[in-house]
Amino acid sequence: MSPRVTLHALTIALTLAVGGVHAAPATNNATPANAASADVAARTRALNALLDEQWQTFLREAPEQASFFGDYRYNDGWSDYSLAEVERQTGELEKLLVRFRAIDPTGLADADRLNLQLMIRRLESDREFYRLKLHELPLDQMNGIHLLLPIIASAFPFNDVKQYDEYIVRLRSMPKLLDQVTERARQGAKDGLTPPRYLLEKVVGQCDGIADPAGADNVFAAPLQKFPAGIPAAERERIRKALLTAIDEQVRPAYRKLSQFVAKEYAPQGREEPGLWSLPNGEALYAYQIRQQASTSMSAEQIHQLGLAEVARIEKTQSEIARKLGYADLKAMRVAVRKDPKQHAQSREQILELYRKYVTQMEPRLPELFGLLPKTGVEVRAIESYREKSASAAGYMPGTPDGSRPGMIMINTSTPTERLLMPIEAIAYHEGIPGHHLQNSITRALPELPPFRRLIGEIAYIEGWGLYSERLGKELGFYQDPYSDFGRLAQELVRANRLVLDTGVHHKRWTREQMVSWYREHSDSDEVSIQAEVDRYIANPGQALAYKVGELKIVELRERAQRALGDRFDIRAFHDQVLGGGALPLDVLEQRVDGWIASSRGGAKAASAP
Repeated sequence: MSPRVTLHALTIALTLAVGGVHAAPATNNATPANAASADVAARTRALNALLDEQWQTFLREAPEQASFFGDYRYNDGWSDYSLAEVERQTGELEKLLVRFRAIDPTGLADADRLNLQLMIRRLESDREFYRLKLHELPLDQMNGIHLLLPIIASAFPFNDVKQYDEYIVRLRSMPKLLDQVTERARQGAKDGLTPPRYLLEKVVGQCDGIADPAGADNVFAAPLQKFPAGIPAAERERIRKALLTAIDEQVRPAYRKLSQFVAKEYAPQGREEPGLWSLPNGEALYAYQIRQQASTSMSAEQIHQLGLAEVARIEKTQSEIARKLGYADLKAMRVAVRKDPKQHAQSREQILELYRKYVTQMEPRLPELFGLLPKTGVEVRAIESYREKSASAAGYMPGTPDGSRPGMIMINTSTPTERLLMPIEAIAYHEGIPGHHLQNSITRALPELPPFRRLIGEIAYIEGWGLYSERLGKELGFYQDPYSDFGRLAQELVRANRLVLDTGVHHKRWTREQMVSWYREHSDSDEVSIQAEVDRYIANPGQALAYKVGELKIVELRERAQRALGDRFDIRAFHDQVLGGGALPLDVLEQRVDGWIASSRGGAKAASAP
């Protein structure tokens, strides 16, 4: 799961003042060299000023994102989700692109030139997002706004009276926000852009699950469970009353209204086919999702074929383990494991404790693989009950950059006796350390990067690193239990299957039944996970491609560096290069690693020269 768990993850507000960026002219008595230097300095200042302006406006226009990042200046607001705001944002986006493109990159330092390049690429992607009208698909059972609101609310700060009062203001304005979401969805239906009907029916139940609990039992009342010591008793009572009133009089009715809209108007208009191909301009929509989510120029068909090859390779290795464990073949092992109660969890708490065990055992071994190390803590928590039925097995939510809120590994503990124990070790490394938590914590602590690179990254890099991290546990001597090692391969197989299934449904026009049948035949997953995973790929086209595509690129770069450097290859230095530039597009990461390889070879040659 991407660490960009935020209400504003897809519709980034980028409204900035209009005006050209001009380099300062050289004075008449300056030498050509001095004039050129002054020109570069002026363009560098202009670029940095515009990057800062863009970021500050982004935070102001996306208040919940600012809060999530630990900037609490706008804690009483939400983003404007109205269609009128979308029109305004798209116009301002064009103006902003003009301003960034007006900056001549000639002579800029490599780091500044890369910042300019990456910002322009990001803005162009945002422009295409709006052009394809993907903002008109705000609701689904995995990442719909109705689910993200309570997740983000749980990450808001509650350190003093002011922050509680700002939260109450946010709760009171939630009806307006959900009305704007309804407006977007209604326009999407008019344009023929809707999720599958059966998934929208799940959204109804989710909205009701949030709306049903009253008062202090509601998910939005969580901040009342523990007040900071510095808040006086009288203020606590006032806050409690105002907050519960906002929940019962504004939030719950707003969710109930959204539920009724989806049930009576929106879901009946939901598409019948699961694939994105069935929507107007569906092929273009999927091509965009591949570029955006997988950071690749590969076609859907190329990715599908890659997935088939990876599934075959991984299953061959699994078959070898199965025979060593005494099973006739891979299929026999899968059948036996699925029936064996010892291979399944016995309780919710057992699942959580296993995750904590594996994170704890990994932490002291990190210096063997990394020079850069995480400076913020990480906790293991259960996924909230209102969304656990449709959620994946696990996910990660970043903490604040200052470390005041730790990173959180969110675990699905529902129906524990149906959940296999084998993959837990690999998932713990993926979501925690050396996976998402390590990468995210290191990236956020890179002072030389502008905020948009420290706090917002490419999903293929992020998820590719998470999958790559699973193999690092094997290199350190973990996965001592052969069933756990089999589970590691099973997790890799899940990601290979994603290449097959995502392209299968959205490109090759597979039915949901075909997807489930493939998954059952080529998976070690339990049935509850299979069903949730299939629906995830249908709801979020392209996202599932990021893992394998990203991991294979990192592995390719590591093998390239090992061949080029031979005995001089240092795994710690390689990892620090991969992590030291932030969550980059894969082609930019490749350029970065190639540059490091070249400089490392050059340095060695220089050292050996007479």
